[in-house]
Amino acid sequence: MSLVLGVDPGSRKTGFGVVDTSQRKPIYVTSGVIKLPVEASLATRLNVLFESLVTVISEYQPNEVAIEDIFMNKNAQSALKLGHARGAIMVAAGQCQLPVFEYEARKVKQLVAGSGNADKFSVAHMVQRQLNLPSAPKEDAADALAVALCHIHLSGGVAALSGAGKFARGRLRM
Repeated sequence: MSLVLGVDPGSRKTGFGVVDTSQRKPIYVTSGVIKLPVEASLATRLNVLFESLVTVISEYQPNEVAIEDIFMNKNAQSALKLGHARGAIMVAAGQCQLPVFEYEARKVKQLVAGSGNADKFSVAHMVQRQLNLPSAPKEDAADALAVALCHIHLSGGVAALSGAGKFARGRLRM
């Protein structure tokens, strides 16, 4: 089994999603949101994030980690906190000796929803359709699953191998 862990980083909550790439189509394994204690110090929140991701990695044993890259925000403080969260995620992956791949949010949205400017609802809806889920995942989990799907496509995973990944009306079809 070959698994990709997608991560949507945040300093208050971080989404994660695991997708199996060993079949003809990507298969949903799990997803969730790591809620960080808002009242705690940044160092404590980062430690909770690190430990939570190490637990997810230990439980599901992914082969690769795909993470959303930082976008420049008008609020420099928010961008710095996001950078710290990404660092904790990368250290967790590094400690588990997993390669980390980074993707811009626009690229993820373009590949999954057909537009680099897609809203969160559109991304969640397309993740639901591409992974054949009964309902759309929670917002941050959907974003993490979208990052995993983006990585699978761009790394030549199941879509490229099976020929199933085609673009129709600008969207990736699985």
